[in-house]
Amino acid sequence: MPRPVTLFTGQWADLPLEEVCRLASEWGYDGLELACWGDHFDVRRALTDDAYLPSLRATLDRYGLQVWTVSCHLTSQAVCDHPIDERHRGILPDRIWGDGEPEGVRQRAAEEIKDTARAAARFGVDTVVGFTGSSIWHTVAMFPPVPPEMIERGFADFAERWNPILDVFDEVGVRYAHEVHPSEIAYDYWTTQRALDAIGHRPAFGLNFDPSHFVWQDLDPVGFLYDFRDRIYHVDCKESVKQFNGRNGRLGSHLPWGDPRRGWDFVSTGHGDVPWEACFRMLNSIGYDGPISVEWEDAGMDRLVGAPAALALVRELSRIEPPAASFDAAFSQTS
Repeated sequence: MPRPVTLFTGQWADLPLEEVCRLASEWGYDGLELACWGDHFDVRRALTDDAYLPSLRATLDRYGLQVWTVSCHLTSQAVCDHPIDERHRGILPDRIWGDGEPEGVRQRAAEEIKDTARAAARFGVDTVVGFTGSSIWHTVAMFPPVPPEMIERGFADFAERWNPILDVFDEVGVRYAHEVHPSEIAYDYWTTQRALDAIGHRPAFGLNFDPSHFVWQDLDPVGFLYDFRDRIYHVDCKESVKQFNGRNGRLGSHLPWGDPRRGWDFVSTGHGDVPWEACFRMLNSIGYDGPISVEWEDAGMDRLVGAPAALALVRELSRIEPPAASFDAAFSQTS
């Protein structure tokens, strides 16, 4: 069976889940990557209301949709972040924000991610996608000069906060797929390696591969797939484009998405800088057979136009399947 193609609902959380299901089904998606916000996947209700998950499943079944992953990007961001400020207030539910005291926010966020693992397991889902936050991302410019001990403390803080969370993931048989992304503890190649080292490479912690965040950092997404092939637990399909012209900078200049003065932006899938065919060939080579989830963030195209167009492209790329027989075997039969 070809890899299923799903729609990540995070950018659709302003719509009721029923409407998102209707749209995704009409377009031909196989399922959804359910966001834990809006009314799409309610962690608290999943654990306290016996009728909630059967009702959610019935809604999905009406539209012929499946779920392989749930995503907790917003709450998971607060687990390690420093500082905790009004940015987090804008993305966290009131029960996590509480009085806004930073350490209290972090601890409540950590407990919510544990509960997310439990809720996913109850729903029959074995992968949760999200972020980690970082206590040292604010030092990324390395000025004022950052002592090595400060960076060490950052990775130690990550391990101290996430190991107890991952213990719960192990208990319930669910994996965590961290999205390698600027502002996280693992945001590029070397920080990914260091983060895995910090937690002893435990299997509960893997990666969500989203190459859009690689290309604007000038990283090789194909090589990343190969080197971390045993940790690719989920794939998000999103495109990025670089627009460096002497004025537009790589860091975005504090400009909003879609502003033409930015040096990079997310664009409609297939019209940017991600080497998608090479990525799919490498996914074949490493044996990844999980879902490909379309994440729509193109500020310059209506999502009702872009989401079905993205699906069509992913379907086309998915035709790049491994050969039925190895090259060596095929060659030996003709020689």
